[in-house]
Order: sequence, then C-alpha cells, then structure tokens
Amino acid sequence: MRSDNVTKGIERAPNRSLFYAMGYTKEELERPLVGVVSAKSEIVPGHMHLDKVAEAVKAGIRMAGGTPIEVPAIGVCDGIAMGHIGMKYSLASRELIADSVETMTMAHAFDGLVLIPNCDKIVPGMIMAAVRMNIPALVCSGGPMMSGLVGGEETSLSKMFEAVGARKAGLIDDDKLLEFEENVCPGCGSCSGMYTANSMNCLSEAVGIALPGNGTIPAVHSGRIQLAKHSGMAIMNLIEKDIKARDIINEKSLKNALACDMALGCSSNSVLHLLAIANEAGVDFSLENFNEYSGRVPNLCHLAPAGPTHMHDLNYAGGLPAVLTELAKKDLIDTSLITATGKTVAENIKGAYVKNNEIIRPIDDPYSETGGIAIMWGNIAQDGCVVKRSAVAPEMLKHSGPARVFDSEDEAIEAIYNGKITDGDVVVIRYEGPKGGPGMREMLNPTSALAGMKLDKTVALITDGRFSGASRGASIGHVCPEAASGGNIGLLKEGDIIEIDIPGASINAQVSDEEFDKRRKDYVAPPPKVDSGWLVRYMRNVDAASKGAVMK
Repeated sequence: MRSDNVTKGIERAPNRSLFYAMGYTKEELERPLVGVVSAKSEIVPGHMHLDKVAEAVKAGIRMAGGTPIEVPAIGVCDGIAMGHIGMKYSLASRELIADSVETMTMAHAFDGLVLIPNCDKIVPGMIMAAVRMNIPALVCSGGPMMSGLVGGEETSLSKMFEAVGARKAGLIDDDKLLEFEENVCPGCGSCSGMYTANSMNCLSEAVGIALPGNGTIPAVHSGRIQLAKHSGMAIMNLIEKDIKARDIINEKSLKNALACDMALGCSSNSVLHLLAIANEAGVDFSLENFNEYSGRVPNLCHLAPAGPTHMHDLNYAGGLPAVLTELAKKDLIDTSLITATGKTVAENIKGAYVKNNEIIRPIDDPYSETGGIAIMWGNIAQDGCVVKRSAVAPEMLKHSGPARVFDSEDEAIEAIYNGKITDGDVVVIRYEGPKGGPGMREMLNPTSALAGMKLDKTVALITDGRFSGASRGASIGHVCPEAASGGNIGLLKEGDIIEIDIPGASINAQVSDEEFDKRRKDYVAPPPKVDSGWLVRYMRNVDAASKGAVMK
C-alpha cells in the first residue's frame, strides 16, 4: 500500500505520532488511507453543500474498511466571476486544482481518492490529477440544482443572463427582471441546464470514473447522499482490485465520453476539458476526433440552453444509463470497458431504458443526425474553433455578415447594450484567448445579451475566448491561433465579411492571403492585459485552446 510510506515501520514512528496528534487510532492507520478531496466553500452554490456529500462518502469508506481523510480544494463560481477580471482566473484555476490534488495526495501517500467537485473547472482539474498520478480514484459530484420557476415556466441561470439583455432592450421592466433574479436559482447544486458543470459531471459518468447517477441525481435528492455512500464503498473495491485511473480513462473510454458529449449536447467547454484529460492520460486526442464523432453520433437531448428542459428532467427520464443504452443500440460506445463500479459499462446499464422520449430521443428519432458540438476551420481559424451546434438556430447554421471588431469582451458588451449591433452583424471579440485574456474568459454576458434582445437568430459571435455552457446562438469560440499568438483573428478589420458554414465545418473572412500578409507587416500587438500575479506565469506557459489550454 502507498500509505505504508507514512504508517509502517520503526522509521515511520514520527509520521504516526503526527496522525495520533489528530486523533487517529492505531486501528485506523492499519487500514487504507483514502483522500476525500472536497471543494466545499461558501461562495459557490454548487459547492455549498459538499460537506454533506463528503460526510456520506466518508461513511461509505468506513463501512468498507477504509480510513477517510478529508482535504480541501478551491473552486471558482463562474457565474459570480462572470463579466469582470474574476473570469480570467476560472479556466486557469483548473491547473491549480490539478496541481494541488497531486500535491496533497503525493505528500501524504493516500492509497486512493474520492474526488468531490461540482462546478466547471473543478471537475476536470480533479480528474486530471487522478489520471496524472494513476492511482485508484473516482468522482462523486454534488449534483445539479433544481430549475427555478418564473411565470409558471421552468427556468435557469441562462435565462437570467438573457433577461439582462431583454431589460437593456426595453423588452421587460425592472419588476420582471427582479422576478428572474429571485427565482432562477432556487438552491444548492450546479446550475440546472446542460452547462459546463453538468456536462463534465455527466461525462465523468460516461468515461467511467463516476458511478451511475453522478451526472443527474439532483443535489437535494436523497439519492445524492446514497450515491456518496456507495462511492465511498466503491473506492475501497478499486483499491482492493488495484483498478487505477488510467485503467478506466483511456483512449476507448474517452471516445465513449465523446459519443455521450454529442448525444447530450454538452457545453463547448467540454472540448477543452476532454483534450486536457486526454493529455494527462497520454492519449493522442485532437479536434478532428470531435468532428468525427459529431458526424457519427446523433443529438438526443435538448436541455437548457438548447431547449426548455433541465437536469432533473434528464434524471427522471433515465439519466446517463438510458442515454448510453440508446447509443449502445448502434454500437456507438464500447460497453466492455471497466468503470469505477468495478463492473463494465454493459453491466452498469443493464435494465436501463428511456422513460421519456421527449427528454431523451430514441436513437432512430434524434433531434439531429449530427452531434451537439462542431469544429470548424478556415483562414481565421487555421487550427480550429468550436461551436455548440445543438444550441444554434437552423437559420444561423450558415451566415455571412460584416465583422464588428472588439479587442475585449468589455468593449463588445458595451456596444451590444447600447444598441450598436444590428441584424446580420458578426461580432468579433479577440485578445480573450488563453494567452491574450489571459485565462480565456467565458462570454456569457454578450451571448445572453444578444439572445435577450432577440438577436441570437440574426447575429453571430466569434472569439478566441470561450463561451459558457449557458450560451446559445451562433457563438463560435476557441478560435486558434488566438490573436495574442499572431492569429488572423487579430488582423480582422471592421466591415470584413465573415462567412460561417457550420455544416460545412468552415469559417472564413473574405480577405486574401496577400491582404493578411500586408496587414501583418503593419500589425502592432497591444500590451499584455496583466503584469502581476500568477496569471503572468499562466500567460507565459499556457498552450493553445486547440490543445486543451494546458500548461506546457
């Protein structure tokens, strides 16, 4: 056991004395030591209840003969960080989380890990650490928030941001805005649509590193506490059988996650995170893999922001086991793979079925024959860009219009709020990539403002930054190379015609190579947006979004 390094032998008497100082007993030190990594805090709705989940996990570990040891992890609330300098820290924090989980695990010789995240960067950050260290590990998240009710209709955070745009456009009054403000987020849990947090919690289940139910059982449901207890028991089984993170997460299981990503219509951020996890697992993954699966796997779900349903609806419709069962009908997933239950995918989904064909469409009657995510290439995205295709209106799948160019999100949102964007425009926001931002801010404010102003079916938005999973419309992000790395998006001028063809996987400016070369000679890069703090180190070392924005 790894923990023998701190609990066994005469020379480890000093180590044991420190355990005894904390109240551990000799009997506890003779059992496997299991790290319980909890991101509980009082600043993230998705994390405010994780102490309850952690206590249930620890109970499960003790029931199965282990010694749980709880340690903390940080986590940014993307909604609270949105629209100001705080959002620069969100994606970058993923690397800090991975490093800190590695630090606590290696320094204290844990035999296994139960990872308790819930929100956006925390889930992939913890998984990256587990795969990097390759020890027995599983994820037990905090579960999704219930949807709110406004005017008798289910609603969620994406509608809250859109309501701001509607208020700016004079489509609703202050009283209606307040009704949204007080009712869209009714309690604890990760925000209730198929946003990034819930996307990654579902994909954790699809890739096999979490137990069935992890992605969809509501935070307030007793089933979440039961899942946590079973997760505590399951880690002891993984330790006993020596089933490690890379036994579960590998090329085949990542392709299962890709298939599920397309079927669910996950957040475009899932592209960044799956690439980063694959990098830690030593798996050769690229944007081409996403388009391959988008062409093969139909889109079965239209949860918010693509549609009116939410995570609790998906749970009641059968959850991920039902989705995986539909995919298995056409051999779109490998059901032979081992998972965190110690059983195969096939064993996990045995008996699962779709209970509501409107929430989870049958494989032969999908929302679309193509998956929820699409990758495009062209002369302003030679290394690719990403769009959540399932949340794009049909009339915007192909679009041509004049570029409205902004060098920051702040400039763009000011123009949108002041009514300076009109039908047909293509809003270009640059210098918001991993290096240029730095930190690749999510652009939920501008996309939601456009949607709230009823411009999401006439105006496109492209950026070298990224979008929240709550964004909808022709919101095209992760443009690579980014402007700060010399990409052509940095050379675009006001009025350049941009041609977008999502089905054709292309995005181009009507600008010749010769003209781009001429502009490049006259190009003067703006100064970096930060000059102090750890974001400077991040800016110097982060790789491109097309490679997962991982630290080199």
